[in-house]
Amino acid sequence: MTRIIMSGCNGRMGRMITGLALEDTDAQIVAGVDTFTEVENKYPVFKTIADCDVEADAIIDFSAAACLDDLLDYAVKKQVPVVLCTTGYTEEQLTKIKEASTKVALLKSANMSLGINLLLKMIKEATAVLAPAGFDIEIVEKHHNQKKDAPSGTALALADSINEELNNEYEYVYDRSSRMEKRPQKEIGISAVRGGTIVGDHDVIFAGSDEVITFSHTAYSRAVFGKGALQAAKFLKGKEAGWYDMGDVIEAANA
Repeated sequence: MTRIIMSGCNGRMGRMITGLALEDTDAQIVAGVDTFTEVENKYPVFKTIADCDVEADAIIDFSAAACLDDLLDYAVKKQVPVVLCTTGYTEEQLTKIKEASTKVALLKSANMSLGINLLLKMIKEATAVLAPAGFDIEIVEKHHNQKKDAPSGTALALADSINEELNNEYEYVYDRSSRMEKRPQKEIGISAVRGGTIVGDHDVIFAGSDEVITFSHTAYSRAVFGKGALQAAKFLKGKEAGWYDMGDVIEAANA
């Protein structure tokens, strides 16, 4: 049994993961952290992570980037691994995460879906074949109208996965409205759509001469992210300090 502290427990994802954990015989939410405490929970809820005095094997964080410092301090001090699901971190915060990973196990992923993380591997293989053949690469992501950051962290992760295969030689282009020129070959176009209640939709387009290959992933429910977060927490239990990702979770499941 993996005992979990749910950071951001009363938010949309926190409540969903709480429900999913009730159906998981290998995971249990033993405590929560949220500034909003006017919700009835079957576990104790603390306003800050520093106040939490419940022992756990892992933390799942679906709170806000502003909570990062306290979260990392607690994780390092208590030696509790953390699954970081929050997006929108600054470069300074990413540096702090890397530093903390030398002291405690951290798993960070722009998207907790197993499907997206499998896609990250698949597009690397496609890039190795198609980019040298002159295919242009575009990424289109769609999300609900309440999402604040654009492009999505997942779109950037997809672009990074492609660019790593290309020795990081490609430029990311987010807006062509002011560029009166033909499309250079070494660029990855990233477009963001915001509307309605779209949970998450990502297309990676390889456009060549007379043919187009598109890799698509659609999330129909936020449950896919919650299930991935629970799998990640169970994976992190007892792990040594280090920086992990969902690719490690997938490999462990298939070992």
